[in-house]
Amino acid sequence: MSELVLLKLGGSLITDKSLPYTPRFEKLSELAGELAGALNQLPELSLVLGHGSGSFGHTAAQQYHTRDGLNPFSPAPASRSLAQIEPAERSYWMGFSEVWFQASELNRFVMDSLHGSEIPALALPPVAAVTARAGKIARWDLTPVKKALGGGLIPVVYGDVIFDSARGGTILSTEDLFVHLARKLRPQRILLAGLEGAVWADFPQRQQRVEILTPASFDRIKLSVGASHGADVTGGMESKVRQMLDLVQEIPGLTVQIFSGNQPGNLQRALTGENVGTLICAG
Repeated sequence: MSELVLLKLGGSLITDKSLPYTPRFEKLSELAGELAGALNQLPELSLVLGHGSGSFGHTAAQQYHTRDGLNPFSPAPASRSLAQIEPAERSYWMGFSEVWFQASELNRFVMDSLHGSEIPALALPPVAAVTARAGKIARWDLTPVKKALGGGLIPVVYGDVIFDSARGGTILSTEDLFVHLARKLRPQRILLAGLEGAVWADFPQRQQRVEILTPASFDRIKLSVGASHGADVTGGMESKVRQMLDLVQEIPGLTVQIFSGNQPGNLQRALTGENVGTLICAG
């Protein structure tokens, strides 16, 4: 029986978030090798891969305030040229396009690394399939994702710009996408690989690692979880933890693991079932 896992490679892991538009090529190659190793170990593993935008999408998005959308926003005619659009709105849509370009540029690097490790992966850009309303997914035709999984392929999604019926445009993080995918596909596990080795009860000192996190125990440490390092327009660590805690309560049996993909071997160990970070569960 196959096991479905949603795996995210965090933007902080695959890029240097302190330097705009800087991929970590050696790390990407290493992670792809570990992923290939896990797939060889567990041929029954079925995987959806997601990745963050790191110093690519987040840098541009911060500059153009893409996630916030247009304010005020009113639906536009079916088609217009840039010359027909007021300067403020024109600037927003030019920024929207730039964020798309940078996010897709990083995706190309990710896909190159997967291809180099002979992993049968297929990029499915969210902007082409997802629409939102007020920053939440309103519609997503998952037929391509399901067909890819049915064919033994690994569909790859990532944080991306999204057209939004209330804002004009926005950005959805990989976690936003994973929440929707988890509700529709019912995976057994979600793995979030980043730079942090775990959720810490005393961030940033990092002396008290949280082994198991539940909705009840989170209340005691929520002020110490910490934010993101570098540019991040989608919330950082606390936002991720809150999303995942809600999800494990909603989907029976689902577990989430937050761990460091920077430690060599950790990704393969996590994929094959070992707990190498913080395990989030319903209780």
